[in-house]
Amino acid sequence: MSPPPAQTPSPGFVAAVLMPAVFVFLWSTGFIGAKLGLPYAEPMTFLALRFALVVAILAPLALLMRAPWPDRAADVGHIAIVGVLLHGVYLGGVFAAISLGVEAGTAALIVALQPILTAILAGPVLGERVSLRQWIGFFLGLAGVFLVVYRKLEQGLGTPEGMALAVMALFGITIGTLYQKRFCTQMDLRTGNAIQFAAAAVALGVIAFAIETREITWSGEFVFALGWLVLVMSIGAITLLMILIRQGAASKVSSLFFLVPASTALIAWPLFGETFGPAAIAGMVLVTVGVAMVNLGGQRPARRAAG
Repeated sequence: MSPPPAQTPSPGFVAAVLMPAVFVFLWSTGFIGAKLGLPYAEPMTFLALRFALVVAILAPLALLMRAPWPDRAADVGHIAIVGVLLHGVYLGGVFAAISLGVEAGTAALIVALQPILTAILAGPVLGERVSLRQWIGFFLGLAGVFLVVYRKLEQGLGTPEGMALAVMALFGITIGTLYQKRFCTQMDLRTGNAIQFAAAAVALGVIAFAIETREITWSGEFVFALGWLVLVMSIGAITLLMILIRQGAASKVSSLFFLVPASTALIAWPLFGETFGPAAIAGMVLVTVGVAMVNLGGQRPARRAAG
């Protein structure tokens, strides 16, 4: 008797479980790569170099694959704006925060509030309603982040300026996700990502030339971190994020980020010795419960007045 054929994961299982799980892990390693490479380069210099390398890979690939480029200047502008928000403001804020002493796990926890801001802003932007359960989740999440940030600052782990930059990153990725969902759902991932990273590279390159020395120490750790962030994060994880945004509601996709802080903390603990005390753990639990409530609350399209 011949053995039964091997079972292959169904498309539904891949979309619902495997893709989000891979995304959460990859996104968590971005915070680790930042902390690993930042001792050897300033944040805007590091990111501008990273983005330029990504464009050098993506643009030729898009041309070889004859991927369609946007044929309207307005579409190029929308894609570029998303790039500046998702890569420039978000990653620029995270890298600058970590360079000022904010722990990788703490930065991940702050930007994990993205589902809360997304749900709040999705009403006026995407016509989604916010339920009472989600409002309760908002306040739980905010309370949890406040508890963690207060405790870390009390311990001297980070600065108020660094925490503020992490909050700026939170707004960048939230607005970028909503803008992507509203204006760029039809963009080709190959050419769209090339445009986004090019726009972010120019924006952060200007900042690097204005305020940084642009000196880089080419250590083995820096080369590894740069390679990982270029190939795995900027190409793999960002492309996966775009696919997930295209497939699901903005609030559902952003809810994946509530898993990132715990994943990041687990990776950062053996690598950098980052730990969370009882108060910080309580804060992380509050954030996790709060963002889970935002996701479980569900969002319904707002009723529009009849013509």
